[in-house]
Amino acid sequence: MTTFTRAYLRASTDEQDAQRAKKQLQAFAKEKGLRIAAWYMENGSGAILQRPELFRLLHDSHPGDIILIEQVDWLSRLNESDWATLRSEIQSRKLRVVALDLPTSHQLAASGDTFTTRMLEALSGMMLDMLSAIARKDYEDRRRRAAQGIERAKAEGKYKGRTPNEERNAAILAMLDAGQSWNTVIAATGASRSTLSRLLKTRSAENI
Repeated sequence: MTTFTRAYLRASTDEQDAQRAKKQLQAFAKEKGLRIAAWYMENGSGAILQRPELFRLLHDSHPGDIILIEQVDWLSRLNESDWATLRSEIQSRKLRVVALDLPTSHQLAASGDTFTTRMLEALSGMMLDMLSAIARKDYEDRRRRAAQGIERAKAEGKYKGRTPNEERNAAILAMLDAGQSWNTVIAATGASRSTLSRLLKTRSAENI
């Protein structure tokens, strides 16, 4: 059976570039003799389970396929229950997760005998669980510190909220008005489809 490598790229916000680590994944795949059959990219928090591109990847995959990621937290900053759901989905489809920041998973990129593969999968599975828990704790710690910082800023009268990137937003709307396709605008600006949709809806509401 042919094994496919499917690369997953994720960034947490619309302002970040989900393709930032594409070159690192390409270099790793080349070093390990892997051919990346498909790329799946999205902007969205690793703390939520509802990620369309990730589940499209899972749906497209076949037993033995490799999910290639740069960091474990690209896959999960999920709470315990949601991580158990995602992990079960990966395991039921008999997929192998290879993460650049998880060296124990690198050997899963190579074909081996059944016993060795199962031992490596078990070891990497334990490491995935541990790193997922660490990523979730880091996520919760940062949110708590951010909330504390906002409360201090509000108390001191310094909090102004998040400032939108007006220059970029204006450029996006101008490109759309000029007839540029959504894919072209996304490639040129690094924005996500949800950002484009939100900007158009906001402008439409303002013009009512």
